[in-house]
Amino acid sequence: MTASSIHSTAKISPEEVQMIKGCLKNRRKDQKALYMKYCDAMYTTAFRITSSKDTANDVLQEAFIKVFKNLGAFRMESSLGAWIKTIVVRTAIKNISAEPLHHYPFPVDDNIFVEMPVAFNGEIIEKAILSLPNGYRTVFLLVMVEGYGHKEVAEMLDISVGTSKSQLYYAKKALQKEINRLEGYYVE
Repeated sequence: MTASSIHSTAKISPEEVQMIKGCLKNRRKDQKALYMKYCDAMYTTAFRITSSKDTANDVLQEAFIKVFKNLGAFRMESSLGAWIKTIVVRTAIKNISAEPLHHYPFPVDDNIFVEMPVAFNGEIIEKAILSLPNGYRTVFLLVMVEGYGHKEVAEMLDISVGTSKSQLYYAKKALQKEINRLEGYYVE
């Protein structure tokens, strides 16, 4: 894609179109504007997947290098933020430790309900999510927070759809147990 081939009929704002055009011309002002617009949200995504501030910063840097290097390939089939988030998610997945995923040979219920204590707060939920093993946490965040389907998650993580579903099932169970523990409720 060239700067002149960007059309305003895409799923992005006219301001973003101008910012992309400037980035493709290597204008530092536009590159900084694009980075500043998305860096906080993308850092949060990277941190949730990696559970490490240092690794999240590394992921953010690596992902934005990829964004600027590949911006010309952005086809505007989604919003700019969604395209950047995909790069961040894939970079974060690549950078987390190679903790093996647990494989369970039986089908699981996709619709397990996590009962939350009445007085929970965001800090407790965040701690509980970050306490999950990498495999559980990654699948949970990709499906429940980022909105990816099990097929997409399976492709990103190079696992089967069944493994993605079982990881989500066990993540929800572990999350409920950890939230209860953090809230001081009795957990068997």
